[in-house]
Amino acid sequence: MNGFIVPAAISGFWFIIGFIIPLFIPRGPNKGITVTCLMITAVCCWVLWITTYIAQLNPLFGPQIKSTTLILMKNWGF
Repeated sequence: MNGFIVPAAISGFWFIIGFIIPLFIPRGPNKGITVTCLMITAVCCWVLWITTYIAQLNPLFGPQIKSTTLILMKNWGF
């Protein structure tokens, strides 16, 4: 359950920025552009964040060291 709190909070934040705040933009000649900018910004930032978050949950592979390098590292004296 605790692992779900952070993604839900961040997703909720970007949902508010992209879909709730545009409802409160006052009428004017640039309302459409402002709403579009807010929505595109929220979607792009959310996709960037969720991609980074998911990539860190289960990395494709860890560091891979060749056996010759590993043998040399054993001789370093640490």
